[in-house]
Amino acid sequence: MARRSGAEGPQGLVVIDKEAGWTSHDVVAKLRGLLGQKRTGHAGTLDPSATGVLLVGLGRSTRLLRFLTDTTKTYEGELELGSTTTTLDADGEVLEHFDMDHVGADDVRARAHELTGDLLQVPPMVSALKVDGQRLHALARQGIEVERAPRAVRVDRFDVAATELPRRYSFEVVCSSGTYVRSLVDDLGRSLGGGAHLAVLRRTGVGAFGLADAHTLGELSARVEASGGAGDLASVLLSPAEMLRGMPRVVVDAEGLARVRTGSPLRAAGPSGGHGLVAVVDEDGSLLAVYRHRGEAELVAEVVLAGAG
Repeated sequence: MARRSGAEGPQGLVVIDKEAGWTSHDVVAKLRGLLGQKRTGHAGTLDPSATGVLLVGLGRSTRLLRFLTDTTKTYEGELELGSTTTTLDADGEVLEHFDMDHVGADDVRARAHELTGDLLQVPPMVSALKVDGQRLHALARQGIEVERAPRAVRVDRFDVAATELPRRYSFEVVCSSGTYVRSLVDDLGRSLGGGAHLAVLRRTGVGAFGLADAHTLGELSARVEASGGAGDLASVLLSPAEMLRGMPRVVVDAEGLARVRTGSPLRAAGPSGGHGLVAVVDEDGSLLAVYRHRGEAELVAEVVLAGAG
């Protein structure tokens, strides 16, 4: 359970099931007021029209969000063949129509499979990416298009299935952080000799967190209203240790705790494996810090929470 201090406000992670029409910033602002915690941030932006999993950190736990940003993302949605739009999704104006009635489900599946693995992807103009200090979507609203360098992304799975509607396909995508699903759909349409745009998008997972962990803003508002304040968030708020539940752990005793509090190196118990990061916890399981392997024998501090948890 995440500890809460009256002075500091709630600490930990809230997994939100974002509704359509809300920006990620809107969600953060709403929670800031709802839970009385000024220090609030999110990991992994969702477009206003997209729904699903959004990770929001509270208090000192915002310092841990960077360890969640680069995790694998899972999406479900629908795409439509036969037209492209200014935004690569259903929110934009139609740019061009294509006759794609001859394209069958097997063709779509085969092309989607070819768009997996390590890819180079050009970010869309309607994105939050900054170029020369300006966000692309801000430039796009001014009718300005700038050159964007391709970025390395990874698509582990791009599965498609026909629906009852002609030229409409459902899909599931598992991909690296930084992958633009709308661009993936656009690439699919072009590879089929025509065009396509994203119709519906829902993020179902971010790293170790899924919809089963998530709560809508309406649910949280009702809970706070019923309790007359931030109330008991035990079933909603994940502790700092739970935020990093997908990360290997190192348990330290009282002597190790003293070293962690000063950010001193620790002796590694074994090889790093994977990304080389470890969550350092005390004997009660509360998160103390995140350390990184330096060689095979030493751990060095990345973030020290000094016993938050």
